[in-house]
Amino acid sequence: MSDFGGNSSSRFHPSFFFLVGIPGLEAAHLWLSIPLCLIYVGTVLGNCTILLVIWAEESLHEPMYFFLCMLAGVDLAGSTSVVPKMLCLFWFGSHEIPFEGCLLQMFFIHALSIIESAILVAMSFDRYVAICQPLRYTTILTNPVIVKMGSLAVVRGAVLTSPFSILASRLPYCRTNVVPHTYCEHMGIVRLACGSTVVNNLYGLTVALLVVGLDLLFIGISYTKILLTVLRLPSQEAQAKAFSTCGSHICVIVLAYTPALFSFLTHRFGHHVAPYIHILIGNFYILVPPFCNPIVYGIKTKLIRDKVVSLLSRKKDIS
Repeated sequence: MSDFGGNSSSRFHPSFFFLVGIPGLEAAHLWLSIPLCLIYVGTVLGNCTILLVIWAEESLHEPMYFFLCMLAGVDLAGSTSVVPKMLCLFWFGSHEIPFEGCLLQMFFIHALSIIESAILVAMSFDRYVAICQPLRYTTILTNPVIVKMGSLAVVRGAVLTSPFSILASRLPYCRTNVVPHTYCEHMGIVRLACGSTVVNNLYGLTVALLVVGLDLLFIGISYTKILLTVLRLPSQEAQAKAFSTCGSHICVIVLAYTPALFSFLTHRFGHHVAPYIHILIGNFYILVPPFCNPIVYGIKTKLIRDKVVSLLSRKKDIS
């Protein structure tokens, strides 16, 4: 299917892209929409609960929980930028997405991923200060510093991602407008171009390696220092308590980077992998971490778990 505009501004790109969904599994779209919808509802409820609990409880107005609020907000935005359109595709056969809408979705997907990575770095720094320099915790991580760190994460994501959409908008798309995916992802769109995509490919690879490489390096340095500090603590009880404060963050890091790494490797090197595997891994990367993050923090963080139980008990008493 193709629809290439006839005026000069759209001569080299279509007025819309046609999202196929999951190639090879079109017959299962309706069934796949059921877990997709449940995951999205769980994501919204879980992250909204985290935000509401932290907002309502003054005892949780601390740097660690402010960063968790940022993570929950990014997870909500990331899921909402993708899932509603996917559900429309699966339920109503709404395959078309405007050219500009596709570029905007691409921007949000990649920008929010970079922002989330920066927030994970900030959270690892928070744990480093809390464990390695506890007496200076409140003087280092003040509210203005937290706001600056969050703002820097947003600016970095926007600045690094903007060229994706700008470069993609300048490419000629004279072959097809059919996207074998459930959403507009940078490499999936660029592959449709009939011009040179060397700059796009190099820039995408550079950003991916720099962001993931540097962020994981900073996280690794923080946790190396944390480990050395914890091992010097006199009692095993103190060591266990220190490690427990990092457990939820480590789980979230694994959830965020593992599917992202698999998605990146299959796109770059998995040329013999079935197309639907590419798409399923890409969807896993977008959908599962935002769904699991509030569950991880709800289970592993005692303060949040206790506050949720307290709020639920209060509601039962009122009713």
